[in-house]
Amino acid sequence: MLKIIADRQIYELVVCGAIPNARRQLWWATADLKDLHVDKAGRMVPFLEVLSDLIAKKVEIRLLHAKEPGPAFRKDFDRYPNLIAGLERMLCPRVHLKCVVVDGAWAYLGSANLTGAGVGAKSPHRRNFESGIVTTDAALVGPVMDQFDAIWRGAHCRRCGRKAFCDEHVDILATRTNSARKR
Repeated sequence: MLKIIADRQIYELVVCGAIPNARRQLWWATADLKDLHVDKAGRMVPFLEVLSDLIAKKVEIRLLHAKEPGPAFRKDFDRYPNLIAGLERMLCPRVHLKCVVVDGAWAYLGSANLTGAGVGAKSPHRRNFESGIVTTDAALVGPVMDQFDAIWRGAHCRRCGRKAFCDEHVDILATRTNSARKR
């Protein structure tokens, strides 16, 4: 399956469709991360509640993002204590990709950040114009996962040039600094 989606479809198919149905694994990459509320059984709840529910079901969740979230997101985060240990987060200032991978078998790749305006959760007049694809084609899902995993593991850190803004892979920076001192 390969389908082009846009605007409100991102909210419906990705945020309310695929993500809550994750069984084993959810990987999400976004440049921007803000407070987002979604429909859950007829009531609006913080998106973090959906992630908390997945963690309670033992779903592995990794969130890769470019900058720290805003205060409303952090306040909501504190309402769900299992997020502290169960949500793996990594900040990388070079992240600009937007993707979601569910159970290694389904992927979204597109332009939408994890914000209400980005995923189309806001009214038609207050949301961004976004588009992307959703797919179950392993030939497409695999490379999305490979890129995410390379960033997650720090494969690009040695040559990044933005290490002053990132402390996720401190060991790589220490190795590089120690090597430079020995020269």
